[in-house]
Amino acid sequence: MVKGDIDTYHEDGQWKNRPEGNDRASSTHDTKADAQDRGREMAADRGVEHVVKKQDGKIGEKNTYPRSRDPRDIEG
Repeated sequence: MVKGDIDTYHEDGQWKNRPEGNDRASSTHDTKADAQDRGREMAADRGVEHVVKKQDGKIGEKNTYPRSRDPRDIEG
């Protein structure tokens, strides 16, 4: 099983999820919300970070799974 972070990003008119190190997307979606949901599941299953990018490619948010692995010691 691949152990890279999961990137959710926009490309060619679709939202996609790709594990770090893969050349191709593992899933494609029509909406960002659908892609985020699937990316969250993938990251939680693998115990890695989920990086959600904005349509312009900039990082919008990062979430670590499981939460206990998050290096930041803050609530929320």
